[in-house]
Formats: sequence, structure tokens, C-alpha cells
Amino acid sequence: MPRPRKRARLWLRPERVRNGKVVANATWIILDGGKHFPTGCAHGEIALAEQRLSEHIAEKYQPKRKLKDIESIDVADVLNIYFSDKEIEPEHRKRFEGRISRLAHFFGGKMLSDVTGETCRQYVVVRGNSGGARRDLEDLRAAISHHKDEGLHRSEVRVVLPRKGESRMRWLTRSEAARLLWTCWRYREVQAWNTGTRKGKQVATKKRPLRHLARFILLGLYTGTRAGAIASASFQRGEGRSHVDLEEGVYYRLAQGWARQDSNLQPDRYERARPKLKSPRDNGLALRPTPLVSPSVPPIPVPVRSRCGSVLTPPRRAG
Repeated sequence: MPRPRKRARLWLRPERVRNGKVVANATWIILDGGKHFPTGCAHGEIALAEQRLSEHIAEKYQPKRKLKDIESIDVADVLNIYFSDKEIEPEHRKRFEGRISRLAHFFGGKMLSDVTGETCRQYVVVRGNSGGARRDLEDLRAAISHHKDEGLHRSEVRVVLPRKGESRMRWLTRSEAARLLWTCWRYREVQAWNTGTRKGKQVATKKRPLRHLARFILLGLYTGTRAGAIASASFQRGEGRSHVDLEEGVYYRLAQGWARQDSNLQPDRYERARPKLKSPRDNGLALRPTPLVSPSVPPIPVPVRSRCGSVLTPPRRAG
């Protein structure tokens, strides 16, 4: 039985001495497949040598970009090219990497011609979540389409997606939304005594760690904006942040520096929420580079009666 081939690795070649004199200093060498690849790094340059090793491995396994038949194209290479070319916002990068990793784990080793309805359905079963599997397979479809657009294959490859989940049938009622807002406003942090006769006893403190979420809830309820856009909102314009203009009452939902891709990110007026966001405690707030949803922002007073006349009655219990 042949010995398994070792992966590429670093080897410190010792210095060479001839007639009592050093003729070659110790240097790091990359051993790969029985061949030596010089790094040009001395004994003390281990970090640089490791970087050269990483570059060697990346260059070795970089998929070749040339037109081939789908029977000879590994799906992992298609995903790798898509991963390298796709521009992803930093806040979405981790999820994108997770989806590509799951696809590569399942489809790696399969040829592009193996992407059929049967293998897609097998992936849904392995994934265990129809909604998550559909999102992953959408990336696979985009990767294959990108590969074809780059002129690297010509045959048609179809990715079969599972059915979409049912649309949301129920939404928060007005009373439930008010209860949620009131709970965030009234919630007090609970801590335990560490010493004395009360040791271990739970005591409610004066800290209100959820009050900053009141802004988040109000802006979401009045504008219908997605959570990600609200979380990036600020009272001052800034790179990568959407902007809440307290003076004009306009919420510019598209973050500064982002390309406009979604029509739902058009500017929106929030007149009904404006009196609640612009409270007397906001002295100089619009001049600070502070996120809207942050514990450091002074909280807003919960209004007893909204502008349209409805009463926000605190529930007897949080829920």
C-alpha cells in the first residue's frame, strides 16, 4: 500500500558549513510533493515564511479559468471563483462565507453535470431546513450563472429550488406593539447579592438596559423599515449609516456609500414618530456621531397618548 502524500509544509534547512566556514545560512523551504520551493526567508522570519506557504497553497489550488465541459468542472471551483469575484458588504460577509462553505462541503468533488434536481433535493434533506436550503441554493445558482457569464462553460445547468415558505399571516396588533414598547421601557436589570446575609438573592437594580430599544421599535413600527437599516441609523450622516433627519422629519434609509439596489430603501417621512424621537432630552443629540439604537443615546420618554389619540397602557406582565 503506497504511503499517503503529505501536504505542503515548511522545513527549516540547516545552515551549511564547509571547512569551518558558513557557506549558506539556515533558510525556510516549502516541501510539496517531494519538491523544494524556496521562500527566501531566514531562520528568524517564520511569519513571512508562513505567509509564503499560504500564497503557495492558494496559487496551487486556484481554479483555472478556461472554457471546459461541465463533466470536468468541479462545483467547488465554480463556488471558489464566485466567492473571489463577489463583492459583499462587510456586515453580510460572515453569512455569505457560511453559505458558500456549506455548499462546498456538500457539492465539493461533484462535477457541474451532477447538479440536478435529485442532488438539489438531497441537499435540502441534508441541510434540514427548507428555507435555509433555498437561500444556499440561490447562491449556487448565482455562482453557476456567474461562471457561465465569464465564458467558462456553455451548457445549461439548472438548480432546482425548494418551494418558498408561506407568507407571514399574522402581524403584531396595536396593543401587542404597545406592550412590547412598554416592556422595553420598564424592564430593570436584575442582579444577585454576592456577600452578606442576602447572598444569592435576586434584586432589581435601577439600570434600564432595554430603553434604547424604544427608538428601534418606534421607527420600525412607523416606517416599516427592516431591522438592518434601523440598526445602522444615525442622527448624523456617516459612511455605512442611514440618516435620521430630526429637523426635516425624513429618514434616509439607504446607507451612505451603498449602491441603490432595493426600492424599499427610498427616503421616508416619519411625521407620526417625530415627536417621540425628538424629545427634550435630545439636547445636542443631532450633532453627535451616535447611532440611533445605542445604550449611550439618552432614552426617550414613552408617550402616554400618541398623536392619533391611542393610549399606550402598560400591561400587567411583560410578554
